[in-house]
Amino acid sequence: MRELLVQQFVNGLSLGSIYALIALGYTMVYGIVLLINFAHGDILMVGAYIGYFTLTALGTSPWALAAAFALAMLFCAALGITIERFAYRPLRKAPRLNSLITAIAVSFILQNGARVIPFIGPNPRQFPQPTLRQFNLGFVSISNIQIIVIALSAALMLCLNYIVNFTKRGKAMRAVSFDLGASSLMGISVNGIISFTFALGSALGAAGGLLYACAYPLVSPTMGTMPGLKAFVAAVLGGIGSIPGAMLGGFILGLAETFTKGFISSQFSDAVSFSILIIILLVKPTGILGAKLRVKV
Repeated sequence: MRELLVQQFVNGLSLGSIYALIALGYTMVYGIVLLINFAHGDILMVGAYIGYFTLTALGTSPWALAAAFALAMLFCAALGITIERFAYRPLRKAPRLNSLITAIAVSFILQNGARVIPFIGPNPRQFPQPTLRQFNLGFVSISNIQIIVIALSAALMLCLNYIVNFTKRGKAMRAVSFDLGASSLMGISVNGIISFTFALGSALGAAGGLLYACAYPLVSPTMGTMPGLKAFVAAVLGGIGSIPGAMLGGFILGLAETFTKGFISSQFSDAVSFSILIIILLVKPTGILGAKLRVKV
């Protein structure tokens, strides 16, 4: 029992770190423009396909893997800026429901666009993985894929924390999230900061997509739907709009899912994930680290 507990804990950390990376994209965009970007899961899919084509061409060496991450993150950052500029920015002053419907439409455009592109197509493809190796550490076994997933996720989260808390652009992001109008009056380029936020969130989503494809080596145009929804659950669980909350929610959700698979049944893992969303909305709608907002009338 102890071995199974520790093994599922390691598996949960690996899965939770992927959810946390993807959830950061949701929570940053919501914190800035109060938009739930449901197309974020499909940006994950685009990043996974960029990694697929890069690794297919260059092999699965560490240098090829680094090149795949760099290309996927850069491409998806540009894609995020493009989506924000042409799909969301014209609707910024429109009712929030309009932006939400547009996000769902962008998600379908990315999915179905990938299906009709000749060199992608609707059929799933085997993702080229690095050589799988298992390391036995006493009573727990961990693979090199899990080590890569956990280490890279931690490094990217630390980089994001540094950008948000210790750089001029990060301070501007926090100012815009607190008061967009006052930030504009203080000379901050609001449009530039919002585009930067979309770029940063999309780059993290691309990294999460590559890590997800490494852990579950199959890519398809619809692969981002379920991880995207679960990352949204993680963002709500931790407190939508809170960066530490997104990280915490991702790890909690990953652990809950793997423990469900290990001790109950893999058939109930999705049900448990979405049950957590219902429970947190009933018990603490602001999430674990979310703050209550007082609106003066």
